[in-house]
Amino acid sequence: MADVRVKICGLKTPGDVEAAVAAGAAYCGFVFFPKSPRNIAIQTARDLAVTAPPGLAKVALVVDPDDDLLERIVADVPLDMLQLHGHETPERVTEIRARFGLPVMKAVGVASEEDLPKLGLYAQVADQLLIDAKPPKDATLPGGNGLAFDWRLIAGRRWPKPWMLAGGLTPENVDRAVAMTGAAQVDVSSGVESATGVKDPARIAAFVRAAQGAEAVPRL
Repeated sequence: MADVRVKICGLKTPGDVEAAVAAGAAYCGFVFFPKSPRNIAIQTARDLAVTAPPGLAKVALVVDPDDDLLERIVADVPLDMLQLHGHETPERVTEIRARFGLPVMKAVGVASEEDLPKLGLYAQVADQLLIDAKPPKDATLPGGNGLAFDWRLIAGRRWPKPWMLAGGLTPENVDRAVAMTGAAQVDVSSGVESATGVKDPARIAAFVRAAQGAEAVPRL
């Protein structure tokens, strides 16, 4: 059995939060990106966050945010972490950490071995890494596209900061992903939905069960 921490991202309703809590998720993610079908208003996120129980880490997903947006989010929503999911530079990551006083998780898209050096670069400035599938060139979303990358690219690799595996994970494949990569944390959004942007409590529960039931033995 693997002690895998699960993040359910793109929560929009009280029922979504309840399902994540009931399943045993460690993190919940709120999306602040207008192009996303999972985008929510700051006030909605605040209402959801204040009802979340202690111990459930609340994460704000933002994409190339300016300081004004971050100030409004941080002022109104009780958060535990910021997730930067755009093209933020290492310098910008450092700046946001210093200015807003919250841990920062930086998403890095991976499609080939050429993308791996970026993980080491961002590990120097972020508190956590989110290793995601690089979106297609014509994609309108930086994540949540339901795409996986070749997990063999990171099998057996480690970084000096905690990291989370994302990209195309589902209740049906997360155990294999954990076994292949040795991931101690996983992130899911579209993989636990019954329709785009609509979370399915049964799939959330199944995902957490599968992730935590995986045999986390990296295979090279």
